[in-house]
Amino acid sequence: MALFSGALRAGVCAGLLGVLLTGCSGGGSSGTVGAESSSAPPTTDSATTHAPPTGEPGTASPSPTEVESPDPAPEPTTADVPLSEPDGAAALWGRKYSGTASVTVDVYDYCTTDGSRRFAQSETYSLDATLDLGEPRGGGGETEANPFSLLLAVGQPSEAGALSFWSSAVGTGSAQDLAGNPRDPDLLLTYWELEWSDGQLSGVLTDPHTEEAVALNLLNWPSPLVACRPEFGDMPGGFPHAVAEGTTLDGTVDADSASLTAQGSTGDGQLEFRFEFSGS
Repeated sequence: MALFSGALRAGVCAGLLGVLLTGCSGGGSSGTVGAESSSAPPTTDSATTHAPPTGEPGTASPSPTEVESPDPAPEPTTADVPLSEPDGAAALWGRKYSGTASVTVDVYDYCTTDGSRRFAQSETYSLDATLDLGEPRGGGGETEANPFSLLLAVGQPSEAGALSFWSSAVGTGSAQDLAGNPRDPDLLLTYWELEWSDGQLSGVLTDPHTEEAVALNLLNWPSPLVACRPEFGDMPGGFPHAVAEGTTLDGTVDADSASLTAQGSTGDGQLEFRFEFSGS
């Protein structure tokens, strides 16, 4: 039995050894050889073909000649039309005349036993004067009806014997007069009615506007310190007396010179005056 087991073990070992030897005797390599494939890179042509120039080298191609068309003539506008010069009285708007005025003032008082008006004295003097003409004034929706506005100033306002003539004015002050009556602050006040034709001027003071307390036509004249006692002298600076309705102004006025004569009185009846103005 022991011999049989030993022989069996020896046979098995011999069989296993044979199998192992058979596997090793194949002699082949177990690695796999892969076929290598090579591809040639694409060939590029480095030469580039250019189109030949149309002109000779260094010669610029001629450009077509440009012809400029003339600009159309501008259409005439109102700015190209010369403005016509003003004529008539409008040609005198903005004119100023400077000269002198010879003034005579007759003074009256009431220093009689019965209180009647009497002549007291007369004085004549000469003062510098100016005449300004302008466009008719407007205010409160109205326009002065005169051919021009007029301002005639004889002497300085505070000077004794000074006179001022205003054809019109526009009230822009208080809405009430000194008596408390309401008035339009933009009211047009017309003092004189003036007419002018071919250099001839005539006018009359129609409304001194003393009721509205806006009298601008004035004669500045000194008042005595004591009534009916002239030996005590006069108050300095004078006192403005409103020129009365009916005072007249006549003469000639053109683009170069003015010659006017005025005659009138004051509303209080104390003064009568006349003067001649000449200016250029």
